[in-house]
Amino acid sequence: MFGPRHRLFPTTLGLYLVAALGCGGSEPAPAARGPFGDGPAASLVDPGAEDPGPRASLEIPPGSPTVVFLGNSISAGLHLSPDAAFPAVVQRSLSETGTPFKLINAGVSGDTSAGGVRRLDWLLAQKPAVVVVELGGNDGLRGLDPAQIEANLRTIIAGVREADARVLLLGVRLPKNMGADYLERFEGLYPRLAEELRLAFVPFFMEGVGGVPDLNLPDGLHPNPEGHRRIARRVAESLGTLLAALEH
Repeated sequence: MFGPRHRLFPTTLGLYLVAALGCGGSEPAPAARGPFGDGPAASLVDPGAEDPGPRASLEIPPGSPTVVFLGNSISAGLHLSPDAAFPAVVQRSLSETGTPFKLINAGVSGDTSAGGVRRLDWLLAQKPAVVVVELGGNDGLRGLDPAQIEANLRTIIAGVREADARVLLLGVRLPKNMGADYLERFEGLYPRLAEELRLAFVPFFMEGVGGVPDLNLPDGLHPNPEGHRRIARRVAESLGTLLAALEH
């Protein structure tokens, strides 16, 4: 979630940020290696994370829809193996219950809503049926204008819909020390977009995980495998409903 310079934050603030935010950090450099950016190594495995490691590959039936998770270090599963990140857990869960899908995990550590806009064309070229949008928290932590964050999210949503795909929007919250006015403007944009644009929506996707020590890595910022499993349960319900609707 955070780049090296953010490690100056006190531990208590870091814990609170993940409880209220679920993401953070700075925007990846524009000169990126490939479509997923050049953020901190999302494949780095923390040996103390109790990560069971790679699992057997799922057999996804031909013709299954493709789902893109467009997000930051939480989607990327920073410090864990890719199989432990919540998008992969959602894929396994829904496959086991009869709703398989092809997964493209486009989580990039430190990504912002503007970074999501820049990566969108490549991702849509993969012809997804659904794009799960988990962005905006890093923008908010940096105090960027909520109007611009909203404009970027609208651009992403419009692009997804123009590609004849559907959107699942994941809501984000910010710490109280960002100020009441800023909090109102930032946190209000997610439910407003969901209602106005009639989006599938998870109001706060890290509910019950952020800031809970037993569900986060020792850095106090990133969920551990159990934290990702709990996030996955929240997201899987909404995504499963959305995928089921594709058949009608």
